[in-house]
Amino acid sequence: MAKHYQNIVIGGGHNGLVCAAYLARAGQSVLVVEAANEIGGAACTRELVPGAKVSSGAHLLHAMPADLISDLGLANHGLSFSAQSIKTVSLNADGPAIVFDGDTVKGEDVSAEDEAAYQRFNADMQRMAKALRPVFDKLAPEPSIETWAERLTLLGLGLRIRSLGRFHMRELLRIIGMNFYDLLDEYFENRQLKAAIAMDALLGAEWGARSMGSVLTYLYRLAGYQRSKGLGLALPAGGMGAVSQSIAAAAKAAGAEIRTSAKVKSILIENDKASGVELDDGEKIQAGRVISNADPKQTFLKLVNVDHLDTGFIRQIRNLRSRGRAAKLHLVLKAAPQFKGLQEADLGARMLIAPNMDDIELAFNPCKYGRYPEEPVFEITVPSASDGSLAANGQHVLSAIVQYVPYDDSAELDANRAAFLKTILQQLERYAPGIGKQISHAELLLPRDLENEFGITGGHWHHVELVFEAFLFNRPVPALARHSSPIEGLYMCGAGCHPGGNVMGIAGRNAANQVLKGGQ
Repeated sequence: MAKHYQNIVIGGGHNGLVCAAYLARAGQSVLVVEAANEIGGAACTRELVPGAKVSSGAHLLHAMPADLISDLGLANHGLSFSAQSIKTVSLNADGPAIVFDGDTVKGEDVSAEDEAAYQRFNADMQRMAKALRPVFDKLAPEPSIETWAERLTLLGLGLRIRSLGRFHMRELLRIIGMNFYDLLDEYFENRQLKAAIAMDALLGAEWGARSMGSVLTYLYRLAGYQRSKGLGLALPAGGMGAVSQSIAAAAKAAGAEIRTSAKVKSILIENDKASGVELDDGEKIQAGRVISNADPKQTFLKLVNVDHLDTGFIRQIRNLRSRGRAAKLHLVLKAAPQFKGLQEADLGARMLIAPNMDDIELAFNPCKYGRYPEEPVFEITVPSASDGSLAANGQHVLSAIVQYVPYDDSAELDANRAAFLKTILQQLERYAPGIGKQISHAELLLPRDLENEFGITGGHWHHVELVFEAFLFNRPVPALARHSSPIEGLYMCGAGCHPGGNVMGIAGRNAANQVLKGGQ
C-alpha cells in the first residue's frame, strides 16, 4: 500500500524546505518533491566548469531572520559564513569609488554634507523600517474587523506607526508611495551616491528609480537587514546552496522526506479538496494537505485543473505581474580582476555599477519595450575572494546581477543573449581593464533562462512583482494572502506569498504555522 502523508510540499526551494522543517518538527509527516536533481531552487550552488562553482541564482544572504537560523539549528547542520557585513563599493570608471560601510559612507567626491546627510537618511529609513518590520515578518493582517483578533492586529499595526512620533509618522505616510528618485534628491547632492543607494530599492524589481512605490521596496530591504541582526550582506561558505542544504538537513533531522527528480504534473483534487499530487511518471502520492512552493501562476494555471476554480480568481492570477527584469552573469577568471578605485584587499566587497540615477532610468527605459539596454546596471560579487573553495588553481569566479533585461521568449533568444553578453563585457572592461582577457568561461542567464532553470514563471525572483496592488493582504491576490487557497487543503508557501522574495524563509515558516492551525 502506498504511503499516505499528512503534507506534501511541492518544490525544494528554501521556503518549501523551511515549511517542511517546521511541519516535521511539529510531528507531522512531510514529503518534499523537487523537480530538479538537487534541492535549493534559486538558492543553489553548482559547478560551472571543473574547479569553479557559482551560486546560480541568489548570491548573497541578507534577509534571513536570525531567530529562524537559530530555531532550525542551521549552524549545526552545516551553515557557516566566509564573509559577513560585506562593504558595498560603488565603482566609478573615471574617478574614485564610494564605499558604504555600516552607517557611514566615504569617497573623495563625497562632501562632508553628504556624509552627514547619509547618517541622517539612514537613521530615518531604519526607524521607519523598524516600525514596518513586523508587517513583513508575520502573517499578512486580515483587513476585516469582524473579530477581536483582527481588530487587535490592525490596531497593533496602527500603534507601531503612531509610535514613530508625529514627524516620522507623517513622513512615512508622505514617502511610502513616492519614487526613490525624488526622495534621494531631498537628502543628497552627489549623483553617484544617490544611484548606489537607489540600487538597493531596484534590484530584481520591474521598475526604475522614478517609479512610484520604489521607496517601499527600499524599506522592505532594510527590514531584512534588521531581522538578520548583524549578519548584514553575507556570503555563505560554499555558496548559497549551503543555505538550502542546511535547511534540508534540519528538515530531514526532524523526520521530513525529500525526493529530487520528482516533477509534479498535477495536484490531485477529490471532493473539492486537495488530496495529493501526480508526478510526471504517473505516480500518485496521497496527502491530507498540499503546500505549493511554486509561483501562483505555475500552481493555479498549470498544476490545478481550472474547473475547480472561480473565473474571477483565475483572471486575477493571469494578470499578476511576474516578468523578471534581472539577468545573472557568471564568469570564470584566470586571475583576480582589478577594478578601478578598488584595493585588492576589498575584492570581496559587493560592487555596484550605476553612475547616476539618470543612467539607471536610461537602462530601465528600453526593457519596458522589450529591448536590451546599451549600458545596464550591475551588482557584482567575486565570492572566491572570500571563499577559496569556489575556485581552484588561482582562478576566481565573478557573479553579477544585471538589472533591466527584458523577458525575451523570441526565436532570436540565443542571438540576443550572445549580443547582450558582448555589451555587458564591454561595459565591465571600462571598470576592470583587462578583464576580458582573463575570462576562461562566461555564462549569462536571461529571465527566460532563469524561468527554465528554476521553474519560476517569468524568471522573477519575487514570483510576483512587489507592488502595492500585490502587497500585504493583497499578495498575491486577496484569496491567497494568508497562505490558504480557495481549494481546501491547498496552501502556498513561496515568494509569491506575503512578504515576498529574497532568501529569508518567512513565507515558508508562516505557511507552516497556518497549516498547523488549520487556517483556511
